[in-house]
Amino acid sequence: MATDYDTPRALPEEEQALPLAELATAKSAARTDTIDLDEVDLADAFELPGADLSGEELQVEIVPIQNDEFTCMSCFLVHHRSQLARETNGQKYCTECEG
Repeated sequence: MATDYDTPRALPEEEQALPLAELATAKSAARTDTIDLDEVDLADAFELPGADLSGEELQVEIVPIQNDEFTCMSCFLVHHRSQLARETNGQKYCTECEG
């Protein structure tokens, strides 16, 4: 259940001072008839036609690093040399990490 932390809170002493009828109406007004469902549970319920991929295999061709590419020592991603920001002691850093 979501909590609004910006709303003023009633201290326990103030709640005890309220009449029982006011307290019951305040509690029932706070309740809603909607149910919070987790998005993952909702996604599991959907079944798209032709979406059964259990028999499929993923075919990926792995290409070694090229001469015009480098591996950033900060994010460890392979970038084109046009994104080289600096090189220090043989360690190369991309413009995204240096920016």
